[in-house]
Amino acid sequence: PPPPPPQTQTPDWHAKWRISSVISGHLGWVRSIAVDPTNQFFATGSADRTIKIWDLPLASTASDGALKLTLTGHINAIRGLTVSDRHPYLFSVGEDKMVKCWDLEYNKVIRHYHGHLSGVFCCALHPTLDVLMTGGRDSVCRVWDIRTKNQVHVLSGHEGTVGAVQTNSTDPQVITGSHDSTVKLWDLAAGKCMTTLTNHKKSIRAITRWSGEHTFVTGAADSLKKWQTKDGRFISSYRGHNAVVNALCCNSDGVCVSGADNGTLRFWDYKTGYCFQDTATVVQPGSLDAERGVYALGFDVTGTRMISGEADKSIKIWKEVDGTDETTDPIDMKGWRKQVIRESRGRY
Repeated sequence: PPPPPPQTQTPDWHAKWRISSVISGHLGWVRSIAVDPTNQFFATGSADRTIKIWDLPLASTASDGALKLTLTGHINAIRGLTVSDRHPYLFSVGEDKMVKCWDLEYNKVIRHYHGHLSGVFCCALHPTLDVLMTGGRDSVCRVWDIRTKNQVHVLSGHEGTVGAVQTNSTDPQVITGSHDSTVKLWDLAAGKCMTTLTNHKKSIRAITRWSGEHTFVTGAADSLKKWQTKDGRFISSYRGHNAVVNALCCNSDGVCVSGADNGTLRFWDYKTGYCFQDTATVVQPGSLDAERGVYALGFDVTGTRMISGEADKSIKIWKEVDGTDETTDPIDMKGWRKQVIRESRGRY
């Protein structure tokens, strides 16, 4: 007999999102975003070689004076930013092989971490230890002691650029995604690879996770895939975003967003992989259509505002559409069931 149809998990309802303000200031593609843990400001890094610090409340209403300061020092595009929640530090990495630590009380670089042989594409801070992970075109993820600037480990094994890194407080403490289309889970104490996940067929440029589950999602041009964090067991694919996915982010409500090279954004229910909104960004007036691309995404601490960094050199802030609920904007359960059944039969 044929197998029984799979149980369709009902997705949580989420409101749709829209652009609420557009900020310009950068002179190049906006490649990276980091939000400060106190939710007062956020930082953006661009191909114009600058990092800009924006006042979050003022930027959300596109008010004057949103730009607080511009940090210069990189000599190429800034591909990764992260703000510490224990120190007043901002870490930046770029295509100039540099890894810098900025002291935000003095607004200057206080440490450089030397060792990458080529451009650095991503960075992440460990949630409990004072270590920084950076990954780049030299196919390794380097683990740095923030204070001593020493290289603690070189996590090597990937055969292509390390495009995304995620850190956890429990094992695996480091997860990397690479342009060799593999994901690796690392044992941080030993500096060794625990597991390699080979389900993707395309370069992995983004990783995110949701606080509500011990899982993570990786993004590539073939699909988004969800995995068990502990052992890397494959759970499911989120299909339909048929583009080069550059960025992923997730808020505490379980809204997962993927942004791509062609300006498309997809909003997913993290738990089930149901896509509740499929939209595209709008380029600034005077830009070419070819400048429709999303390179960086981040939610603020509350999860009520999403920030996107784009190819038209703008930063856009998104908010949920007011006044909608499950009656005005219902979940397409019929389509969702069909999709789940189709996937279970392995017809991709």
